Amino acid sequence: MNDYLEVRNSEGMPKLVDETMALAFLLNAKNGVRNYAIALTEAATPEVREKLTKQLNDAINIHEEITTMMIRKGWFHPVDLEKQFQMDQESSRTAVQIASLDLFPGDTSRLGDFATPYQ
Repeated sequence: MNDYLEVRNSEGMPKLVDETMALAFLLNAKNGVRNYAIALTEAATPEVREKLTKQLNDAINIHEEITTMMIRKGWFHPVDLEKQFQMDQESSRTAVQIASLDLFPGDTSRLGDFATPYQ
């Protein structure tokens, strides 16, 4: 069977989920930096500019923290484009494999295949 219930199809998933969530967080942080910068250029009062400047700095700092963590864990290689390209290709292949899984298998009775509390 080639569905999501097969153990071989779930190997490495926690790491993939962590990488994916970190990348989504990084992209959202980058978008936040962009939005605060735009809002800062349109602020009309010194008080608003001061608040937006603080929020912009906070957004830049969180972006740096996420980037540093991803680099440390080997999930992101901003200065090694060949390595990053290889990772991106592997991610693409994995996405295609996941997309080819049967997400609604007819037979979901797998008692004995997984450690479940009801065995």
